[in-house]
Amino acid sequence: MLLIYTQKITPRIIYIFKHICTNMLGISIRFTSKIEEFIAHDGMKLSYGKQALGNELFIQNTGLLMEQGLSEVEIKVQPWGDSFCFFPATEKSDLPFDIFAASFYLLSRYEEYLPHVKDEYGRFPASESLAEQEGFLQKPVVDVWAYKFREVLQQRYPDLNEKKRSYSVQSIIAVEHAFSYRNKGFVRSFVGMLVDLVKLQFGKVLDRIQVLLRLKKDPFNIFEDLILLIKQYDLKLMFLFQLSDFTVHDRNINPNRMPLRSVIKYVADYTKVGLLLGYYSLRNIKTLRKEKLRLEEIVHSPLRAVLNSKYNLSLPEHYNNLTELEIPEDYSMGYPETQGFRAGTCTPFLFYDINTEVTTPLEIHPYVLNSNVLEEEPIGKMKSEVAKMLQEVKAVEGNFNAVFKNQDFSDYSDKELYYSFLKQIHEIK
Repeated sequence: MLLIYTQKITPRIIYIFKHICTNMLGISIRFTSKIEEFIAHDGMKLSYGKQALGNELFIQNTGLLMEQGLSEVEIKVQPWGDSFCFFPATEKSDLPFDIFAASFYLLSRYEEYLPHVKDEYGRFPASESLAEQEGFLQKPVVDVWAYKFREVLQQRYPDLNEKKRSYSVQSIIAVEHAFSYRNKGFVRSFVGMLVDLVKLQFGKVLDRIQVLLRLKKDPFNIFEDLILLIKQYDLKLMFLFQLSDFTVHDRNINPNRMPLRSVIKYVADYTKVGLLLGYYSLRNIKTLRKEKLRLEEIVHSPLRAVLNSKYNLSLPEHYNNLTELEIPEDYSMGYPETQGFRAGTCTPFLFYDINTEVTTPLEIHPYVLNSNVLEEEPIGKMKSEVAKMLQEVKAVEGNFNAVFKNQDFSDYSDKELYYSFLKQIHEIK
């Protein structure tokens, strides 16, 4: 057990110390603000303040975790070995920076609460992030820091027991449109065919006719192919289906149609399924509840996982809605326009709401890669960057989550490209 002294035990301190010490490193901790108790303790101990109390491990507190609410934070990033750090400390500190304040800044998404320039979709873009501006977006720095902190702790206390983490990979299949042509209704099918004719896309016109006449499989219905990969290679895939009402933003088929429900039930027999959030469910908790109940009624089990891969991730409102509806897991923490670690980590973490200074029960599972970016760069360069990030995650025994769309693996896409990245991530030869 590690005894931690701090002059004031704040919700931020409890949150970040529990995450780094207990959740990531497996070290049980206890807090005290009584100097006499701390000095009398014979076991492992760490002081977190302005100056050390004795010969214990000492991390200098730079102040962020003692505050409430938001303030303009001055950040100067500097190199630290083969990594980066900020919130520098004096030489008296056993680490050259306040690892706990820096980790809290990234995990809480402090910068997303501050004024920033949004992109055309109203999202917080990677270009506005400290990690992108300072060149460490492709590194899970919080995990790297935690492992270096463990090394320092182990040098001081050699009897420290290590927690064994395990590296894992998961691909998330976002299903906005389970079908390209089937089950769209006469009007939508007729208008769609006219649009294809105007665009001289005669191949799609022929495909539509064959699919509607049941002479050909719908091109977006690739679920059997991916389930076959699960069976052959024991892949960890999770499918998240959109079940929104039809609107100008959400153009999926009616969620009550039996073919869609049959696909969801079929997939749920082999792997985890969840909810791909629609445009209005991000803004209206009643709409979110309706979509949640739809999925639960189909699979006959509570909804566990959701993804918002396309629209604005509005913090903290969106996560608070998930918490209120008791949805335990979110997979939206990533950038749809670039690869990297949005929260600086490849480890699941609980969401901390800065507005209320409360640790919520919602577990955030960051994703590293969105298939949107795979055609943006030359394939050789992207393969190299994905390989580097895989190694970064392996080095800290973290979780590599990637987001694909079902249509990525259809004949209307460069499916060989996407299959090659899927196989690279899961190390299929």
